[in-house]
Amino acid sequence: MIQLAAFDIAGTTVDDHGAVYVALRRAVEEAGAPVADADLQRWMGTDKIEAITALLRLGGVASEPALVAERFDRFRALLAEAYRAEPPVALPGVVAAIDALRAAGVKVALTTGFSDDVVEPLLAALGWTVGADGQLDAVVTTSDVPAGRPTPYMIHLAMQRTGATDVRQVLAAGDTVVDLEAARNAGAIAVGVLTGQTPREALEAADHDAVLASVADIPAFVGVGALAR
Repeated sequence: MIQLAAFDIAGTTVDDHGAVYVALRRAVEEAGAPVADADLQRWMGTDKIEAITALLRLGGVASEPALVAERFDRFRALLAEAYRAEPPVALPGVVAAIDALRAAGVKVALTTGFSDDVVEPLLAALGWTVGADGQLDAVVTTSDVPAGRPTPYMIHLAMQRTGATDVRQVLAAGDTVVDLEAARNAGAIAVGVLTGQTPREALEAADHDAVLASVADIPAFVGVGALAR
C-alpha cells in the first residue's frame, strides 16, 4: 500500500480542454518566437515562467526578464479567458479514484507547474478544497518551491504536508515526460497517464514504473481497485 498519491492537474486529473497548451503557445508566439510541438511537449509540465523563458529562447527571441513577465501575464489572461469560455472539469473516474484512495488511507495531493494565482480559481471552479471535509489532502504549486519540475521539491513538500515518511511508498502521476522525471528524481513510483496530450511512446520512452490510461486506473494499480467500483 502506498502512503501518498501526488497527481498533476491539467491533463492528469482535470480536463482543461487543452487550454494550457494553447495559452502557452500563443503567449510565446505573439512575441515572435515560433513554438515547435516537441518543445511545447517538453516544457509543458514545468513552471510556466521557466517554460516561457525556454520557449522564447528556443524560438530565437531573447528571454529578457521584462518580456518573460509580460508573456506570463499574457499567458494567465489567455488561460482565464479560455476557462471562462469552457470551464475545466474533472477527468472521468478521477473523483472516484481519489475517494477510493483516501478511503483506503492513502493521502492525495495535487502538484502542478502552475502558480497559486492560476491554481486557486481553477480549483474553485471545480469546487475542490483541501482538508478532511474536502476532496484533497494537499495542493503544492510552483509558488511553494524554489524550482518546479523536474526537481523533486513539489513531491517532497507534498510528503511533508501530508505526513508521508517513506518516498518508496509515494506514487507520483502525470501526463508529461517531465512529470515522470520529477517522480524519479523524488525517488517515487513514476506513473504516466494518457489523458493529456503526450503520446504513449513518449511516456514509455522515459524512465517510468507504469503508463496507465488514466488516474482512474491507479486504485487498482496500487491494490485498492475494489473501492473504486
